[in-house]
Amino acid sequence: MQRFSQRHGFKTVKNIIQVNDMDDDLRNGLWNVLDLYYWRPVDVQALRSDERMHDLFIKLWLHYFKLPIDTIEYNWRDAYKEVRDYFFDCKWFEVYDFVEFIANNYDSRSTNENFMTSCNVILERELSGYRFIGEKITPITAEEEIAEIEKALESTDSLRPVVIHLKEALKLFSDRKSPDYRNSIKESISAVEAMSNLIVGKDKATLGEALKTITGKVELHPALQKAFGNLYGYTSDAEGIRHALLDEPNLDFEDAKFMLVSCSAFINYLKVKSSKAGIKL
Repeated sequence: MQRFSQRHGFKTVKNIIQVNDMDDDLRNGLWNVLDLYYWRPVDVQALRSDERMHDLFIKLWLHYFKLPIDTIEYNWRDAYKEVRDYFFDCKWFEVYDFVEFIANNYDSRSTNENFMTSCNVILERELSGYRFIGEKITPITAEEEIAEIEKALESTDSLRPVVIHLKEALKLFSDRKSPDYRNSIKESISAVEAMSNLIVGKDKATLGEALKTITGKVELHPALQKAFGNLYGYTSDAEGIRHALLDEPNLDFEDAKFMLVSCSAFINYLKVKSSKAGIKL
């Protein structure tokens, strides 16, 4: 079955949240951070004249490239060009290998810490599924999470209200120039609300109201019902007044991603439970 994103020209979630690939904006951004913290401060002609950089290049040749160290270029600009050519030609995962290696092998703890902080700014801005945690680049978005979102976006005419909210949540979440995490969260919970309304046969019931009656139609564990009732409780009330979580001043990528994944998973769960209960959606 062709997915919603394919039918409507919307990029797949895996491409929006960069997990198994890396676009030019992300690669360029990481290179620019390397340039600002490591390459640009070098003000010599001979690489050996900068002790820290020379030591870093020896480590690169010994432990990363695993090449004879007597092939390191003497002239700094030539050595720099060789590393630059590698960075822009290598595979996406090798970029992360390289960035992580530099952060762990340059002889300046403060420079490395500032570099990793700046990398995380770029990784978040470009919706990478990875972050520096400690001194290692670590996945923060699992394949299973991507799959839940993509499955929830599969559209039928009857589920159109649900998909509209999810599409908007994803759009607000993935706007790289001006992400709107707050409203993305609102749309994610609204998608669950729309799904619940379809099950209970109401048009404008709030999620809180729908969850009270949904157990009479599908087999929903009380703890799960309560969990999503609480989730709804700190995102919106019957009058649409947003509070609690949405009053937080610093909602970020992780908050919006959690809601998008959680709500997508719950929608997929409700699809299965409704089907088992003989409810045609």
